[in-house]
Amino acid sequence: MYLRKISIVNFKNIESQTFDFQPKINCFVGNNGVGKTNVLDAIYYLSFAKSYFNTVAVQNINHNASFFMVEGDYLINERPEKIICSLKKGQKKVLKRNDKIYEKFSEHIGQFPLVIISPADRDLVTEGSETRRKFMDGVISQQNKSYLNDLISYNKVLTQRNALLKYFAANRTFDALNLSVYDEQLSEFGARIYEVRKQFLEAFIPIFNQKYQVISGDSERVNLLYKSQLYDFKMNDLLKKSLEKDKILQFTTAGIHKDDLSFDIGEFPIKKFGSQGQQKSYLIALKLAQFEFIKQKSTITPILLLDDIFDKLDEIRVSHIVDLVNKDEFGQIFITDTHPERTENIVKMSNKPYQIFKL
Repeated sequence: MYLRKISIVNFKNIESQTFDFQPKINCFVGNNGVGKTNVLDAIYYLSFAKSYFNTVAVQNINHNASFFMVEGDYLINERPEKIICSLKKGQKKVLKRNDKIYEKFSEHIGQFPLVIISPADRDLVTEGSETRRKFMDGVISQQNKSYLNDLISYNKVLTQRNALLKYFAANRTFDALNLSVYDEQLSEFGARIYEVRKQFLEAFIPIFNQKYQVISGDSERVNLLYKSQLYDFKMNDLLKKSLEKDKILQFTTAGIHKDDLSFDIGEFPIKKFGSQGQQKSYLIALKLAQFEFIKQKSTITPILLLDDIFDKLDEIRVSHIVDLVNKDEFGQIFITDTHPERTENIVKMSNKPYQIFKL
């Protein structure tokens, strides 16, 4: 699969631009603020119908406009495909594939697989468990539709259960039978989600370790661990155990929505004990493992977006990444950088066809 052409209208700071792309490497170079990352985000939008950087859709519309539109022309297995995503202020977002409107955006996830590596990924290290769960769920959902549906259902029931707990508190009442209906559903969806996450990480962690060793030149050891309350208790038992606490706090305090990933260097949290270069290497290895995992599970090679990833990495780590990218396992790659000379030197080393857009 490769993206042949993209047309962007009123998306963030881009009023109107069209790019024709190479099947292999495409680079956007220029100073900060010129819109390099916004082009990558527009490409991301075509795969996920949302921004990687700003989840409030209407804020992606150019300040001087009332709508935005992103249109992409792809070639998949010699078959042309057209994706259009648009949003008008005050209206619902529209996503079309070959002029046919999607009823559910979830049906589109995984059809045009894509992985982005960006400085914003640092949130995976610095922020709370929700960010790391979203990463895990995003990787699995691109190749497992049943999992995505279970996750949507679980979160819907969780919202309903939390609303019921608030109702109980506000009206000083309690109805165990009513609550048990939600508990049964959460237990059913939660158990399935837990099993898929566990199986996913059993396959994913060895891939991640291998990628990190290549990037770091085998100079240090890292760990990635899955933390879940369901290791020790069944979902239904967790809900029963936490009921009194839930009633006081008016939300569901236990379950798979509390799962987390532990990022360690040696035996210690990389957040506290890893250098900037080590943290960046860890995150790049995570994303390259995501790429490899999705590729193994799909018939389509994902598109890879590299947003300003060469900053804060020493030359040795950069060369290791170039060596990885130089392998034929990668398809189309998009790169942003503030240093035109560095970009040119890096892509020349790759021995792949490339083009550079100066913004």
